[in-house]
Amino acid sequence: MHIHVLGICGTFMGGLAALAREGGHTVTGCDAGVYPPMSDQLRALGIELVEGYGAEQLSFTPDLFVVGNVITRGNPLMEAILDAGAPYVSGPQWLADHVLQGRHVLAVAGTHGKTSTTSMLAWMLEKGGLEPGFLVGGVPLNFGISARLGKVAPGTPFVIEADEYDTAFFDKRSKFVHYRPRTAILNNLEFDHADIFDDLAAIERQFHHLVRTVPAHGRLVVNSREESLQRVLAMGCWSEVTRFGARKEEPGALRARGEPHAFDVLRGSLKIGRVEWSLLGEHNQLNALAAVGAAEHVGVAPDVAAKALASFENVRRRLELRGEAGGVKVYDDFAHHPTAIRTTVNGLRRKVGAARILAVFEPRSNTMKLGAMKAQLPWSLEEADLAFCHSGGLGWDAVQALAPMGKQAVVSDSIDDLVKRIVAASRPGDHVLCMSNGGFGGIHQQLLDALARARP
Repeated sequence: MHIHVLGICGTFMGGLAALAREGGHTVTGCDAGVYPPMSDQLRALGIELVEGYGAEQLSFTPDLFVVGNVITRGNPLMEAILDAGAPYVSGPQWLADHVLQGRHVLAVAGTHGKTSTTSMLAWMLEKGGLEPGFLVGGVPLNFGISARLGKVAPGTPFVIEADEYDTAFFDKRSKFVHYRPRTAILNNLEFDHADIFDDLAAIERQFHHLVRTVPAHGRLVVNSREESLQRVLAMGCWSEVTRFGARKEEPGALRARGEPHAFDVLRGSLKIGRVEWSLLGEHNQLNALAAVGAAEHVGVAPDVAAKALASFENVRRRLELRGEAGGVKVYDDFAHHPTAIRTTVNGLRRKVGAARILAVFEPRSNTMKLGAMKAQLPWSLEEADLAFCHSGGLGWDAVQALAPMGKQAVVSDSIDDLVKRIVAASRPGDHVLCMSNGGFGGIHQQLLDALARARP
């Protein structure tokens, strides 16, 4: 089959394209910006890429156009596809029909931690000898790729990051309802995606639709601490439930005893595994418990799963140290929701102790651009010594939103100006934490270059 992928350079659609190519399909694709690293990965696989969405791409005459959720009505190529009556399908639907059918799908859902938890789970299954397939919204360092088919046979495991964002302009259901998992992690649930959901209840309803697709002999691995997830289960549940993260002993539930970097995994009062690894933060501890509960459902014993984490290398852009210059360390992280910002800053705080943290963030997601969570920003940055906000492109007043932080917060609408202010405020021994779900204008390297010039 020849498929032509619209929006191919996104992490999900790029991973889908890689899976299709590995499966023997002819793959071409296009995007508004054909850029590395995804463009380099795809070209290395022999996938022809086209810049832009020109209607002339209809002449590729593929068997099927696979449409990413960045595509809207009015897109020239999409309009040509519709006018021609050419066959098209959403990315999640194509994946369900051509990759996931017949596999034991393990889906990882939640507002936060999906990429890290999916990567942990895939690594546990790999170390357990199961040769899983996977599709991750990032690049797990243990594998060096974001997607692979793994061992293909009926019932073999496939681990997928299960996003609640909508599927396509013609299918407004959440992506994850297409995946039909036998094992589903419900990691956490907060309000997000204000551009498509009116409130938290609307997202809870989509999570309930996911729960409806899990078979009676399937397993739901659910965070005990999240009231929103308890409401989801109260709408109806037909599968086995394994809970995790309880703060006190709960029959059958998984919990941790010890610090996030070194802890026992308990079921009730019984120790069933031990995790000693390089990751920090209570959020990663909870992610690990969720992954242990899911891995067990496909036959990886909890002690084996826990031991696998000793060699887990995390995902790119998760507190990733980009370099050091002038005695200042610069980190990159994908955090963009206020809760994720708070947990990321806390994770770094646990690592560096009393050293100064300069938190640099870009409210870039659709939710943050709309200002839906601007009031939570001072709370999210409490553990940082200084906060620097890039306000370019916002429709709300970042200075006013960060006013409760007083002189602790600096706002600028220019990356160049922000770099100058950060360098001027920094001291040897500081840790600069840059957070964005985009490239942040290359601020990491700009900071390292500027710091090297300022303090040779």
